[in-house]
Amino acid sequence: MLLLGIDIGTSSVKVSVADALTQQSIATASYPETEAEIIAVKPGWAEQSPDQWWEQVKQAILKCHSAGTYDPQDIGAIGIAYQMHGLVLVDKEQHVLRNSIIWCDSRAVEIGNKAFHEIGEEKCLSHLLNSPGNFTASKLAWVKENEPAVYEKIDKIMLPGDFIAMKMTGDCTTTISALSEGIFWDFRHNKISKDVLNYFGFDHTLIPALHPLFAPHGYLKDIVASRLSLKPGIPISYKAGDQPNNALSLNVLNPGEVATTAGTSGVIYGVSDELSYDQQSRINSFAHVNYALDRRRIGILLCINGTGIFNRWIKNIAGANHTYAGLNEAAATVQVGSNGLFALPFGNGAERMLNNQIIGGHFHHLDFNIHTTAHLVRAVQEGIAFSFRYGLDIMRENGVNPSVVRAGKANLFQSDVFTQSFANVNNVAVEFYEGDGSFGAAIGAGIGAGIFSDAAAASTNRKPVSIVEPGDYNRYDELYEQWKEILRNQLDTVNQTSALSLSLS
Repeated sequence: MLLLGIDIGTSSVKVSVADALTQQSIATASYPETEAEIIAVKPGWAEQSPDQWWEQVKQAILKCHSAGTYDPQDIGAIGIAYQMHGLVLVDKEQHVLRNSIIWCDSRAVEIGNKAFHEIGEEKCLSHLLNSPGNFTASKLAWVKENEPAVYEKIDKIMLPGDFIAMKMTGDCTTTISALSEGIFWDFRHNKISKDVLNYFGFDHTLIPALHPLFAPHGYLKDIVASRLSLKPGIPISYKAGDQPNNALSLNVLNPGEVATTAGTSGVIYGVSDELSYDQQSRINSFAHVNYALDRRRIGILLCINGTGIFNRWIKNIAGANHTYAGLNEAAATVQVGSNGLFALPFGNGAERMLNNQIIGGHFHHLDFNIHTTAHLVRAVQEGIAFSFRYGLDIMRENGVNPSVVRAGKANLFQSDVFTQSFANVNNVAVEFYEGDGSFGAAIGAGIGAGIFSDAAAASTNRKPVSIVEPGDYNRYDELYEQWKEILRNQLDTVNQTSALSLSLS
């Protein structure tokens, strides 16, 4: 049997078709060809159109079919991975009411901070494992407060993957994992949080029906099946956020195992069997794909908003005649440390690991007589690697101490400069595996459809294709300390500016 996986990313939709017998991808495609737009009506805002996601899903599936390497009628189940924390609102006719407020949107920071204090910081951390922060529940509260006419029309709230599954099946469902990433789930009481619903004044009927993560979430409608050359009635049998799904694709399922990605945002994701949390909510804890009420598996997530998007920005600045591969080669000609140039990659909204502060992206010690495009690219990639070290040190404070992390050979990890910088400054080996988020979604579909007995059985053929070992740690640690001092100074400047603004208001 063949399995179809869909990954709704920020920059594009990717799909893969995997053979359940061999657990190998046999076809893959993405759409659109250029990176999708993020709509920023105001500074700190970030939106995308859910209906546009749906069009991109359809085009990506048809593009994958066009390769001619399989019979679409042999596909027996569908899985969906999606960018986490986005808010999708639909009315009773399942029409979208507004653009999705996506993961890197910062408008609800203060709403979440206020809820954290008024619900009670210890109660939030011990029950929700997080501050409401800038997550989905706080985004919904922003809509309620600022767009009451839209709020009144809401029938169901969803995350991006829930929406695509609804478009395919007509059914609205969600999971414990999804609710936990939206900060709607009470881990102590094992149910939807009454504290969150009551504090924000949300009616419980806004939440879709709760289903197991590995289970049918509806069946493909005839009209959709016909449009996509698929069999009607096949199940959408898996839905997960992109980071838990990436961990599944890398066979990161058990306590102590760690995965990483470096796409538009950067993530380190570890698994624990404890209901653990960071006291400052700089890293976040959610229900992992294999979480069960009697077998806790918590995904501990460090997210850095400004990673691949910073690398994309520098490519755009360099000009249309530059490719990522060419820029990576140019960066490799520059010495470690970029001739004294440092970059802070925090220009994509509020950063959780910086206590939801917005400090922007920065270059420091830029010398017009020395630094070239190659230096800028290397400084960007080293700065991103340093930001991972900053976050991993926070994770180490909270008991996550990896000696090895697993990753797909994609996005920034296609750059030797970034990969070696990441391994060296963090002093960890990086194991690389074939496949991406869409492959993980295909494998998840097989688990949910009962083709695999469990997640472990779905990974019997998964082996690393290469390993990058750390080296030259002392040199990178020295550079990291210089970078961290620049970051501290920038944070002090932001804090002083905020204090001055408050004193003048």
